[in-house]
Amino acid sequence: EPRADDIGAVAHDAQADAFRSTERALAARLGIADPEGTHRLAEQVRAMVSGHIDLVASPAMGGVVVGYEMGRQLGVPSIFFERVDGKLTLRRGLNIEKGARVVMVEDIVTTGLSSRECIEGINAEGGVTVGAACLIDRSGGKADIGVPLAALTRLDIPTYAADQLPPELAASPAIKPGSRGLK
Repeated sequence: EPRADDIGAVAHDAQADAFRSTERALAARLGIADPEGTHRLAEQVRAMVSGHIDLVASPAMGGVVVGYEMGRQLGVPSIFFERVDGKLTLRRGLNIEKGARVVMVEDIVTTGLSSRECIEGINAEGGVTVGAACLIDRSGGKADIGVPLAALTRLDIPTYAADQLPPELAASPAIKPGSRGLK
């Protein structure tokens, strides 16, 4: 089981992609810098998904590297969705064959919003989302993304709406990691 130090947990305020603040920001370097972590996650995905997997799809930016490595570990191609005008979209000639069995792979799941958006994109392109995986599930297993979710580690880190911040968080500036605001 990875320790917080292994996944880059730092004790400072951050604003997560879902516009909720938390006491800790997480970097997903465990699976990105250590392919063994992604190998363990790939084993979980194989156990979770019955039948074959045709493709791995990830939301950019955080999911691109871990999605590529997951595809490599599973022996299937990987693609990524990019945010265009606020919507996750396939670009650069990437596509999904109709009926392809796809696993959605993320770096970090907090509320599951980006995961659900990516899964909607997979399904809209004609794929069938058969499962999902992430390096870190910050929701402690509470995020409902509509398909089974394998996680290398699950952490239950409280998040707060902007108007419900504890005083010690409200007193320091928020840092917004992630790519939701990228154009």
